[in-house]
Amino acid sequence: MPDTTALKSTDAPATAVDAPLATDAGPAPGKPRSLWSDAWHDLRRNPLFLVSMALILLLALMAIWPSLFTSASPRDANLAEHYLQHPNWGHFFAPDWLGYDGQGRSIYARVVYGARASITVGVVVTVAVTITGLVIGMLAGYFGGWIDTLLSRVTDVFFGVPFIVGAMVILTSFEERSVWVVILSMAFLGWTSIARVARGSVITIKQADYVVAAKALGASTTRILTRHILPNAIAPVIVVATIALGGYIAAEATLSFLGIGLAEPTVSWGIDVSSAKDQLRNAPYVLVIPSVMVSITVLSFLMFGDAVRNALDPKMR
Repeated sequence: MPDTTALKSTDAPATAVDAPLATDAGPAPGKPRSLWSDAWHDLRRNPLFLVSMALILLLALMAIWPSLFTSASPRDANLAEHYLQHPNWGHFFAPDWLGYDGQGRSIYARVVYGARASITVGVVVTVAVTITGLVIGMLAGYFGGWIDTLLSRVTDVFFGVPFIVGAMVILTSFEERSVWVVILSMAFLGWTSIARVARGSVITIKQADYVVAAKALGASTTRILTRHILPNAIAPVIVVATIALGGYIAAEATLSFLGIGLAEPTVSWGIDVSSAKDQLRNAPYVLVIPSVMVSITVLSFLMFGDAVRNALDPKMR
């Protein structure tokens, strides 16, 4: 008689051990994100970045196409009808919305057109000092030796000159102070901080394995600097540059307020603040409105720089 126990044991269904294993790990992880994609992923979810970026885009649009915001001219003056005329808050975006200054000019039109000079100075100076400081810092940090000593001492000499005082000395030597004269004077003195940051970053990166391997493979110095060191050293430089941009806009307004920066017929918020200081008691809005615009612009770029710093700095995560 056949053994039923053996039949039962052979005919038994496969246990969970014999069945194919279920994969609970999910899909395989994809390619790891780079520093820039990871930073963009964080910036898109940062309210500070979104608010500052919206304000910067509005200011940039105002500087590039001021005619989209007003049809009035910032230089049209009518003392007989509009001398220190108070704001008409009910007429939004009209020439008399923010009132008129001591020369009968529309404050709203001058606020709109004044954005061009201030933002142009801030952006161009930032680009110039970033390029200058990055080149000097990379050369000093990569080559070391007497090149590092020479460039570092030159940087220390420029760093020891107070920025506003040095710009005042340079600007007083020019009879006509146009936008480009102000830009050159500020860029001549403002590159030192970025040079120091770039130098420290390059000194750290040049000891990395991929840089040593590139040297061993016979890569040229130009290729090593542009393909291996620059992409990895530029992140802290961008952080410093974005934060400094707001400071350059404030510096331009300060120099114009002191009567040493931009001058008429250029339309600038600093010029308007300087010309309105005598009307502070009887018409404070003439001084307050351009001052508020300077504050909003500087604050926007500072918030933008803080958001970029938090996104690019691993220690802030």
